[in-house]
Amino acid sequence: MRNGNHTISQIQVHIVWVTKYRYGVLKGDIQKRCREIIIQICDAEDIRILKGVVSKDHVHMHIEYPPKVSVSDIVKKLKGRSSRKLQEEFKELSKQYWESIFGR
Repeated sequence: MRNGNHTISQIQVHIVWVTKYRYGVLKGDIQKRCREIIIQICDAEDIRILKGVVSKDHVHMHIEYPPKVSVSDIVKKLKGRSSRKLQEEFKELSKQYWESIFGR
């Protein structure tokens, strides 16, 4: 429950997203780092993670969020920031995706 000046709210949503082409790239160190990044983003955006799992090819999250934020903005931040940071830190991710597209 979140208390405002004149309101009480409890907004929850279940979010699931998959990796591009459903590749099983979220394993080992990449999986651990993805989890850390998601936790950091949620802390910064005042989002509470009620349950969550980072699997090899998808992420499940059950979250509670403030009413001033839209679900689409939350998903955009989670997917965009985590993807960008993981690709910066693990260069093999970029190589795998681009080489598979162009057949190199």
